Amino acid sequence: MDEQVQEVQEDQTPWYAIRLYSARHKAVSQWLEDLSMEHFVPMHYVDVEIQGKVKHVLRPVVSNLVFVKKTTEEELRKMVAESQFKMSVVTKSRENREYCEIPAREMREFMMMCNPEIELRKYVSNQEAKLKAGTPVMVKHGPLKGLTGKLVRSNKKYYLLKEVPGLGVMLKVSRWCCVPMETNDK
Repeated sequence: MDEQVQEVQEDQTPWYAIRLYSARHKAVSQWLEDLSMEHFVPMHYVDVEIQGKVKHVLRPVVSNLVFVKKTTEEELRKMVAESQFKMSVVTKSRENREYCEIPAREMREFMMMCNPEIELRKYVSNQEAKLKAGTPVMVKHGPLKGLTGKLVRSNKKYYLLKEVPGLGVMLKVSRWCCVPMETNDK
């Protein structure tokens, strides 16, 4: 088991965010699985009333986003073009049509922060995440030790914000557990 964890931690393959133009996450996930492509869909629990009973159901956080581990760009373009589902890879900007890569470490941290079992978490849009003022920090103590992000304040509480193309996730954190990260601006 330790070998698997070490192998995952050493994997430096970046990820891409893919925007879906339909709300068929299960079908898209199954299709990506059939293609043997590693993918991730952020999920969370919601309370749904089914036949008069309230059930805790796992649902996608965003109905139009899936993350796919990088293969060659040519292979990715071919996969998107030949897909039966309408989709596109998130690009850097409207002018710059290069695919927006998510570094492996950032994606691992994002996936950990999206764990549906963690409470006191908020999801924000990319635009909201960019508007949040905060300090780049690393968590030094507690269960989130080692995670990096931006320390932001919302509703008189502190959160660790991690943003990737298309989505941002905020986890409640004590500001005393965080230390400012060194910046290369000097």
